[in-house]
Amino acid sequence: MSITLLIIDDHALERSGIRAYFESQSDLEVLADAASGEEAIRLAAEYVPDVVLMDLVMPGMDGVEATRRVREVSPHTQVVVLTSYHEDSHIFPAIKAGAISYLLKDIGPAELAEAIRAAARGDAVIHPKVAARMMQELRGNRDQGINPFTELTDREQEVLKLIAEGLSNAEIANRLVLSEKTIKSHVSNILNKLHLADRTQAAVFAWREGIIRKES
Repeated sequence: MSITLLIIDDHALERSGIRAYFESQSDLEVLADAASGEEAIRLAAEYVPDVVLMDLVMPGMDGVEATRRVREVSPHTQVVVLTSYHEDSHIFPAIKAGAISYLLKDIGPAELAEAIRAAARGDAVIHPKVAARMMQELRGNRDQGINPFTELTDREQEVLKLIAEGLSNAEIANRLVLSEKTIKSHVSNILNKLHLADRTQAAVFAWREGIIRKES
């Protein structure tokens, strides 16, 4: 029985190259490919694939949010991240969002196909550079705690306070006289810098770290 999958990447040439290789494999069936996180969610809900191969940095909705949403609409689906980025600000949010594997784009096509097969079995495959960072995290070699006052810009701290107050992106944009697109970008930066998966975690973090006080 074939492993069904979606390919999500905003670079058409990369999508077509990956798809061509996968289609040469008798046990892999590419159901569709797309260039955005929004399309990933729609296609995952429609097809319920075994695996989604997900880029992280795309226009509009990024791969971290798309991963979280894909896992919500299709819990059966495993998400394999394929990206050029191996910084903490990409690795940890993607894993927290539900990605089973994290691969870098220097991987060979045969290795990538094997990672897809592993994901379909429920097994993780992590690029060595990423695995090293995760081991350091587990061993506590990363700085203990994250100081939001040094990690975040003044504007990002301001947005974080408003998230903690329960405001939506549109309400924050109205309060700060900025576009909703700009606020969305700030929120994404906040989640990445603080290694958080969603707005709820951001609000809890803000209260816990004293960014917002009950009396404020």
